Amino acid sequence: MTDMPLNSDYKDNKPEFTVSELSQALKLAVEEAFSQVRVRGEISRLTLARSGHMYLTLKDENAVLDGVCWRGTVSRLSISPEDGLEVIATGRLSTYSGRSSYQIVIEQMEVAGEGALLKLLEDRRRKLLAEGLFDEGRKQPLPYIPEVIGVVTSPTGAAIRDILNRLRERFPRRVLVWPTNVQGEGAAEQIASAIDGFNKLVSDGELLKPDLIIVARGGGSLEDLWAFNEELVVRATAASKIPIISAVGHETDVTLIDFASDRRASTPTAAAEIAVPVRAELTEKSGNMGARLLPAIQRQLDFFGKEIEGLGRAIPLPLRWVEAEVQRLDDRADRLEITKTNLFNELKALIREVSRGLVNPKQQLLYNNGKLMATARAWHRSLESVIKQKLNELDKASLILEGASYQRILESGFALVTDQSGKTVSAVDVSSGTKLGIRFFDGDIHVEVKSGIGAKMASKSSLNLKKPSRNVDKDAQGKLI
Repeated sequence: MTDMPLNSDYKDNKPEFTVSELSQALKLAVEEAFSQVRVRGEISRLTLARSGHMYLTLKDENAVLDGVCWRGTVSRLSISPEDGLEVIATGRLSTYSGRSSYQIVIEQMEVAGEGALLKLLEDRRRKLLAEGLFDEGRKQPLPYIPEVIGVVTSPTGAAIRDILNRLRERFPRRVLVWPTNVQGEGAAEQIASAIDGFNKLVSDGELLKPDLIIVARGGGSLEDLWAFNEELVVRATAASKIPIISAVGHETDVTLIDFASDRRASTPTAAAEIAVPVRAELTEKSGNMGARLLPAIQRQLDFFGKEIEGLGRAIPLPLRWVEAEVQRLDDRADRLEITKTNLFNELKALIREVSRGLVNPKQQLLYNNGKLMATARAWHRSLESVIKQKLNELDKASLILEGASYQRILESGFALVTDQSGKTVSAVDVSSGTKLGIRFFDGDIHVEVKSGIGAKMASKSSLNLKKPSRNVDKDAQGKLI
């Protein structure tokens, strides 16, 4: 055997692992070795994540163990975990590679021992008591004879049979049973839902809303009755608008629903006895009271008759009262008639006095009509005078306007010379070939200039004469410019 040199390429033949591979191998080994374990410990650092998963630590005097309960399992737990509660958790061990730690994945959870349950029950009782859910002022009176009784219990248990038998013996009533589990997983949710469901029920003829609710189950251990200690059941009982009788367990069993209910019964049978009276006893009692009532009424009537008779002796006869009142009425009627006549006479005199100063409306109308006609005639004369004056002024203005008309100037032998656009021209504006228009008093002619200033006008054959219109209005005002 030779020694290996220090600088040799020798490599150990042990396998190499990555951190992830080693973590996965440990996870498989732990889960295979501890696939189902039950661990007892006290809950601490309880946290409910937003995702719904629950994280906690189980501890005893020497060690701690991390735990996780997934959201789907949390809703199925039979208890509500709390810090300081000693429990037995059932599940499997696994590892969490993110922190190189191991933990228990909880699948079930139960309270460890009756002492822990009693401590949890007392803590919960104090909490709900402080909230006022057990106050006497919240409790409702029970109906004397309910028409419909709702029962929340197991349909196969002895409690419903005891209730129905006792009701049949005492006072048969209509019973509605809301079947629920009374222990185990989901029992508390079903009981609370049944109480809430009876309160939300609407009567529709055949299905009637209960006047009274009985929550019942037979006896059992503290663990068996634990559903009736859950907060949601107690809160549903305290919030019920229908009176509730709790009848859970035997006479010595006490649950939190007993404090929140309106009446506690020691047994389901006792709850039926509280719910209704004995019909036979009630009938007998009613008969006895009826038999005693008739003589009592007769004695009372006799007493009142004697009282009325005694009082009547001191009262005068009604006829005498009527006679006096009739005479008084006649007297008042006579005085009223005299007063009425005097009043009417005074009113007539007052009207005559007032009417002396009044003028007949017809005369007033004739007088005002005469004034109106005179005013109208005066206005008419004034209007004619004004119109005549204005017409004279208009004639004078017409004569002045006619005298200033350029048509009269043309009649005196003058002519108006314009170019083709109708604009007046002078001799300096005229050149050979210029076309001109000449207006006389009796018509217009058009000429063409053959030479410049001082040139003779073209021969007559070259003149473009335009005969005057036969319908020339001599009085029409022409355009001078």
